[in-house]
Amino acid sequence: MILPAEIVEEMYAHAEKEAPIEACGYLASFGERVVRRYAMRNIDRSEEHFAFDPEEQFSVLKTVRNEGLSIVGVYHSHPASPARPSAEDIRLAYDPTVVYVIVSLHGGARSIGGFRIRQGAVEEEQLTIMGENL
Repeated sequence: MILPAEIVEEMYAHAEKEAPIEACGYLASFGERVVRRYAMRNIDRSEEHFAFDPEEQFSVLKTVRNEGLSIVGVYHSHPASPARPSAEDIRLAYDPTVVYVIVSLHGGARSIGGFRIRQGAVEEEQLTIMGENL
């Protein structure tokens, strides 16, 4: 997955704004390059997991379709834990076709990771940011 640096920065800013609650949203692309981020509300207001508002989710999916884009990622933040899927993330992963991107603010440091989660199995996904491999 190719992520423009400005979208990565937007995800970190969203995470910092929402902390200590998990921030969440969708990533949409043309091919492998993410071109748009859709920040969404975590209606559970939880520090340990996130849930999209179904109405907001439907609206974003309709917008994505109308713009000719594809959802390729679901992002969320870990304000107080590393950028890797928690047991809760693995349990709640519902779409094996997307990359789950986690932005972490753990220990005051920013980090990011991408993962495919299929039937409880986690596989790290390479993220490329402005030509930089993570």
